Amino acid sequence: MITGKMADMQRIDVNERITGLERLNPTPRPTTSPFLEGRWNCEWLGTSSPILFVTKLVFERFPSTLVSLLGVDVAIKDGYAIVTASTKFLNSIESKFILTTKLSVEGPLRMKEESVEGVFETPKVNDEAIPEQLKGALGQAVGTLQQLPLPTDLMTSGVKVPLGGLYERLYMISYLDEEILILRDTSGVPEVLTKLESLSDREGVEQIVEYES
Repeated sequence: MITGKMADMQRIDVNERITGLERLNPTPRPTTSPFLEGRWNCEWLGTSSPILFVTKLVFERFPSTLVSLLGVDVAIKDGYAIVTASTKFLNSIESKFILTTKLSVEGPLRMKEESVEGVFETPKVNDEAIPEQLKGALGQAVGTLQQLPLPTDLMTSGVKVPLGGLYERLYMISYLDEEILILRDTSGVPEVLTKLESLSDREGVEQIVEYES
């Protein structure tokens, strides 16, 4: 996910499988399908994916010796996508970066995605559990987080980062069923997600506007 190291034969094999699956798309209007909502696991990334946006934002601020990526999932509900990147500092302290984006229906296959905000959750740290030799590195990581070159609002739950207008993309949904979601960005690169669970209704969130042809 971070290094992008993969053999050419592996890339060709994956893309061949993706193309074959897209030909069997059972959902003619995926942007307004109930299958779209739920929590998805990221299996294959596109070049403009918000997942890459999140991971690059994290790893450009922290050296790889301090932080590692545990996993990324996306929750889609009521016109919003919430991307959660779980990280581990110093191989012992877990935290999360959460990116919220707004989704707009542009057609039966096309959607627009715009960043709203990001939140670095504050790790719950037990000082006694951290070896003395690592406490200096932890202080360095916290100091880096608080000096992000973005307007931030420090909250008790973490550091809130306004991201309106910083990230935006258009994509088409080329395949959707109850278990698999395939997107293609404007460059045509595919992005594959698999369903982890469906989401229950949530109040107070703007609904996706139904597209009319």
